[in-house]
Amino acid sequence: VPSRQIVERQPRMLDFRVEYRDRNVDVVLEDSSTVGDIKRILENELQIPASKMLLKGWKTGDVDDSTVLKTLHLPKNNSLYVLTPDLPLPSSSHSGALQESLNQNFMLLVTHREVQREYNLNFSGSSTIQEMTLAVSGLTFPCHRLTVGRRSSPVQTREQSEEQCTDVHMVSDSDGDDFEDATEFGVDDGEMFGVASSALRKSPMMPENAENEGDALLQFTAEFSSRYGDCHPVYFIGSLEAAFQEAFYGKARDRKLLAIYLHHDESVLTNVFCSQMLCAESIVSYLSQNFITWAWDMTKEANRARFLTMCTRHFGSVVAQTIRTQKTDQFPLFLIIMGKRSSNEVLNVIQGNTTVDELMMRLMAAMEIFSAQQQEDIKDEDEREARENVKREQDEAYRISLEADRAKREAQEREMAEQFRLEQIRKEQEEEREAIRLSLEQSLPPEPKEESTESVSKLRIRTPSGEFFERRFLASSKLQVVFDFVASKGYPWEEYKLLGTFPRRDVTQLDPNKSLLEVKLYPQETLFLEAKE
Repeated sequence: VPSRQIVERQPRMLDFRVEYRDRNVDVVLEDSSTVGDIKRILENELQIPASKMLLKGWKTGDVDDSTVLKTLHLPKNNSLYVLTPDLPLPSSSHSGALQESLNQNFMLLVTHREVQREYNLNFSGSSTIQEMTLAVSGLTFPCHRLTVGRRSSPVQTREQSEEQCTDVHMVSDSDGDDFEDATEFGVDDGEMFGVASSALRKSPMMPENAENEGDALLQFTAEFSSRYGDCHPVYFIGSLEAAFQEAFYGKARDRKLLAIYLHHDESVLTNVFCSQMLCAESIVSYLSQNFITWAWDMTKEANRARFLTMCTRHFGSVVAQTIRTQKTDQFPLFLIIMGKRSSNEVLNVIQGNTTVDELMMRLMAAMEIFSAQQQEDIKDEDEREARENVKREQDEAYRISLEADRAKREAQEREMAEQFRLEQIRKEQEEEREAIRLSLEQSLPPEPKEESTESVSKLRIRTPSGEFFERRFLASSKLQVVFDFVASKGYPWEEYKLLGTFPRRDVTQLDPNKSLLEVKLYPQETLFLEAKE
């Protein structure tokens, strides 16, 4: 018996890319380590107490510091992120903060008093106001509200009153800073900051009265990328029904939550929400792993009405009414949908006035609810598949049993048919032999009498069963006559040998055309029959 070789299992190494604010930390650990081990490594790298960390991005919801990584069944490469809601934002050096501000985008929410219109403008920190960059202007990042109006003159002549003044007074509503004498910011009823109103208009996210939802989503994705860059959620291209099918109707282990992003270009929150929240790497990664994301543009009334119709059909009138009553500045909206057995449940409606951390928290809360439901669905599906497997096995066993019975019956029928065929052949052969025997018997010359004057040979023949029969033949008769006589008794010479005793010889080997006298079977002889091999 060969000896068994015991192979020691090598530890499996796991790679983690952990994101924290503007930093990424790579951690490599054995799968026998715990979640707490990761936190201790991050504590040294990030200089953050482990007790203040919320380590997120796990596939399962039940994870604590004592959880062993092996029990989570993780892939080789994993992406996590750290949240620190109890810690303030870190301070940086002045030069580093300035450079960072120059690279950031500022959202200016500008109210134009005379025409009673609001403008939602997005500028980089390097843009200038009278040779001063936004980064050093004291504006609040990322969003700052301003008011623009014409500056009144204390003394004004008739000519001056007839000539429309283009000088602008800009007041910061956020911190009280005034930006005066900004003559380049013309406000000639449709022109602002020296930029024509047509230049402020962006391409629509979706065509109005979009007929094909897939084509509309293709334009939405392309326009979203052109505005906010390529790091954004992967939008599902297709109808809402197709998104349902993809998210809810696969195997329980493959199902995901459905996130519906409702865009509105006229909302003051849209640009900030898209650029700062929706395009954050942690949000994009989390949505990609756990959600099917579908989008729709609510800016045009026709598209808005179409979505409300879809919403009523799929979610009911209550949800549709909730969305219908949302004001423009409450957009964009993020709907979290979970597929149920008989209906689709809206878990959460997230408005645009949120932060990255709050958005992540609400996505994770929805994921925890979904994970609990998914585990029940997986259990039910496994039990149903187990029952179906048992039934399939029983059906297969029954089918095999029927097949075996059928094969047995067919074998018996074939055997009976073969026996019948052989019996028929045997009967035909017997009938043929009997016909030959009768023919030979009738063709034999008459047996000569004892007082015949001719020479007579008397032959005594012993059968294999021990019986004897005798007959007289003329000595001049051919040996073939003896063979025919023996065959007429049922012993054809093709099957039996006719043997002599003294000397022992095989008479059937002699020339059948010779006479009995010539072959020395005269005046009498005892012969016996023996079956040929």
